[in-house]
This record gives sequence, structure tokens and C-alpha cells, in this order.
Amino acid sequence: MKSICILFALMLLSATMFSQVSVKDKVVFTTPQKGYYQTFIQAEVEKFSAKPKSTKLQMKMDFDIHSLPKSKDEFKSVWHNTPINQGITGTCWSFCTTSFYESEINRLHNKKIQLSQMWTAYWEFVEKARGFVQSRGGTYFGEGSQSNAVKRIYKKYGIVPFAAYSGLLPGQVVFDHSKMYKEMTDYLEFIKKNNIWSENEVVTNIKSILNYYMGVPPESFTVDGVTYTPKSYFEKVFPLNLDDYIDIMSLMEAPFYQYAEYPVPDNWWHNKDYFNVPVTDFMTLVKKAIRSGYSVCIGGDVSEPGIDGFKEVAMVPTFDIPSEYIDDNSRQFRFSNETSTDDHGIHLVGYKEADGKDWYLIKDSGAGAQNGTNKGYYFYHEDFVKLKMLSFSVHKDVAKDILAKFRK
Repeated sequence: MKSICILFALMLLSATMFSQVSVKDKVVFTTPQKGYYQTFIQAEVEKFSAKPKSTKLQMKMDFDIHSLPKSKDEFKSVWHNTPINQGITGTCWSFCTTSFYESEINRLHNKKIQLSQMWTAYWEFVEKARGFVQSRGGTYFGEGSQSNAVKRIYKKYGIVPFAAYSGLLPGQVVFDHSKMYKEMTDYLEFIKKNNIWSENEVVTNIKSILNYYMGVPPESFTVDGVTYTPKSYFEKVFPLNLDDYIDIMSLMEAPFYQYAEYPVPDNWWHNKDYFNVPVTDFMTLVKKAIRSGYSVCIGGDVSEPGIDGFKEVAMVPTFDIPSEYIDDNSRQFRFSNETSTDDHGIHLVGYKEADGKDWYLIKDSGAGAQNGTNKGYYFYHEDFVKLKMLSFSVHKDVAKDILAKFRK
């Protein structure tokens, strides 16, 4: 019996040893877990060393005492594509103007087309770099531009649909030009410092930076089974006559009813084709356009206590200036002291009347327009447009009577 037990034990030990030898460990990859060091020691050290944080209060008007629009559905609006957020970029000028032209295509030809905003931004950066070299660093190389830059880019480079060139890299969801813009400006500063003014070389290098961060723009693409180049798409599919679109501004520092330069940094090529009109005409054209089925691409200042993304409204508080005092003088005063600047471009797509004043439905590519329930929209009060919006683009048919004053 004892020998049998010993034999059984030896067999069990042999099986155990065999099983241990036959099992092979393998490598696995796991997400690191936060242990005591990270969750307590490191956290307590950082908390003890951190400086006390204070939140500076932001001055805003009290919106709750007003009856405000609640929904974009309250507005009579023109057709427009769904808002797209511009992310961390300074390309509002391209987003609002592209949207404006899309609405015009629908108004005139009953077609729904979605065009690429970043195609235009890409080539505008190229043109800015070219201008920087030609002016020996004298022109402004910023992220912003003007609505009429879109017209200029279309005529030179053509246009592509959004589906053909989004400007987003594979897997990228949010537009982000922060690193790209810094890399380009650092490069141009180097060019200026070292007096290297080779236009071809600079443009080639700027394009390589753009290609890395935005993707290479297409030389050809297919839509509904037809292959186009950007220029052939512009000539055969894009149905608008861009010469039918004009730019209006309203500043006292230039004579009224004359062409003038819009004196802001983003007009980096010093365009002088703006029709300068008094603010009464400025507002007459805005009201006439939207009531006649035209939209307006408009821009100006959006850094005021009367604008709030969570409330989705832009107003002029009486503690700033009473409505009856908003005129050419108050507009010019704010432009001259730089409290009204060319901050942001937007697309005015609808209106409603309330208490004898207009509210305008604004399609906005900025992040603030995503804070409320009507994603991608603001509601601008008429007085805010009258005081703080500085220029706009519109179809020339809206302005026939006023344009006649320029021809005299």
C-alpha cells in the first residue's frame, strides 16, 4: 500500500512538472493603471504646489429682462446648408462667403451644392505668402481675409466641392490650423530676417506646410460620374457671375458714395472696391435684401457685453448707447478707437420682426454658436448690426438705387 502511494505521488509530481513546462507565458498590452503614486502622492504634491486660481468675472448685459428669440424656426429664412464649425482656425471669412454663394446658387438656380471652404483658405495662404515676398514682408500674413478674397481665389484657382477637399486629414474631426499657422509665420520671419526673397521657393515651402496639415488639394475629381478639374468645375458647374456681387462698407473716414479701401488688416491686398455708404443706406440694403429672398454675407465686431453664445443673441445694451443715438458718428467713433474691429464674418440668412425692430438669423461657423440649443446660429438684433457690423457682400440687384449715386 505504501509503494502504491509513493507511485501515485511520483505520477502526480510528474504531471505537475509536465504541465508547468508546457504552459508558455505571452506578452499582452494593457492600459496603464493609476496607482497610489499617481492618485495620492503626485496629486497631493501638485495640489500643495499649485497657485490659487481665481476666475475673473466677465461683464455681460442682463439678458433675462428681455423677450428674446428662442428658435431659428421663428425666422423667415433663405435656403442654406447646415452650419459647419471652423474649429481652431481663422477662416470665418471663407465659411461665411462659401455659405453665401451656396445660398445664391439655390436662389438663382434651385441647386443644392456644398463647396469647400478650406480649398479657398489653402490658396489664400499661398497668395498671402506670394504677396509677402513681393512686398518684402510689408503685407499682413494673418489667418483672416475678406469675402471678396473668395471671389478672387475662385477666378484664379477654380473651386471644388466639399466632398472633394474638406481640408481635414484622415481621422481628423476638428479643423485646427494653430500649428500650421505658427510654422508658416516662423518660416516667413526667417525669410524676412535673412532677406531670402525667392518667390518660387517661398511659395513651394508654404505649400508643403499646407499639404502636411491640410492635405494636398485635388487636381481633378469626379462628381456624378463626370471628372472635373477645379477650373472646369468653376466654369461648367458653378453657375454664378461673380461680378454681380458687391461689397458695401459704412465709415465716415472715407467720402460717402465713393469707392474706398476697407482699412482693416485682413484686407491685406488693400482692395479699394468697397462702396462706402451712410449707415441709413447700409441698413436699408440689409433689410431689403433679406426681405426679398437674398442673404447677406456680413462682418464686424463680436466682442461686446451684449453678445452671448449661451443666450444665442447679440444686442446693444442701453448702458453702451441708446438705440436712437446709433448713427454714422457712433459707428466711426468705435472704429477709430478700435472698440469696433473686423473680428468675424457671418452669414445673415433670415429675419423676424418684434416690437418694431428686426431680429436677424445668423449662420455662424464660430465656436460660440455651438453653445446654445440652435447649433450654428445666433440671433442678432437690428441695433447690433447697425452699430457693430462694418461691411457686407450682396448681389448688386439689391443695391440698384444706391449704386446709381456712385455713377453720378
